[in-house]
Amino acid sequence: MSAITKEKKASIFETYGGNAKNTGSIEGQIALLTERINHIATHQKENKKDFSTNRGLMQLVGQRKSLLSYLSKTDLQGYRALIEKLGLRK
Repeated sequence: MSAITKEKKASIFETYGGNAKNTGSIEGQIALLTERINHIATHQKENKKDFSTNRGLMQLVGQRKSLLSYLSKTDLQGYRALIEKLGLRK
């Protein structure tokens, strides 16, 4: 029932984190959270009264926000590149 398979997760970390084994990279974690947020957001559009899923979505958004703020403080150029690559800000 998981939205993200092992292969999809490995490809996300390979694309954003350097390689598939680098699961601790901040960029890879942010990309993985973004993938999960996008999946849950499509679920929320179909099921508007699913409040427990909405709470989980808000927790994921907050977690991604804290990781993004950490990345912006430590590596501003990497932060800007990741935002551009993921298409988070307009």
